Amino acid sequence: MEKIIEKTIYASRWLMFPVYIGLSFGFILLTLKFFQQIIFIIPEILIMSESGLVLIVLSLIDIALVGGLLVMVMFSGYENFISRMNIQDNKERLSWMGTMDVNSIKNKVASSIVAISSVHLLRLFMEAEKVLDDKIMWCVIVHLTFVLSAFGMSYIDRMNKKILCFD
Repeated sequence: MEKIIEKTIYASRWLMFPVYIGLSFGFILLTLKFFQQIIFIIPEILIMSESGLVLIVLSLIDIALVGGLLVMVMFSGYENFISRMNIQDNKERLSWMGTMDVNSIKNKVASSIVAISSVHLLRLFMEAEKVLDDKIMWCVIVHLTFVLSAFGMSYIDRMNKKILCFD
């Protein structure tokens, strides 16, 4: 009976597969949004202000950061929780694949969130004259919370590694 339960629990990891497929659809949607912004900006590029262009570029950077985060979570999550990816051509295999454990994924996600939040905050500061002071204050507080959380997770991970080294 115990073996059946263990096999069932182990096989249930495949329930995550549709989640990773869904994330790949999200990545496709982000890619479409990225190119939509580029296509809509082209006719206006010559009449647009420099700060307007910087805001668009910040939006593109934001999309790229979220896309990179999605790829990292999809690949690492699949390899950590479902199955190792069998990529025949070693030149095609990304150098970090198979090397990220759950803690390193968590830290990468946290640092990516901080980077994404930084881009949003910079965009907000560039439009500060149009934004209420309260909103700016709350966005800074939320950003600082992300930064402190990322440092905290990194610190805890470092402490866990030191404890494991002493065992």
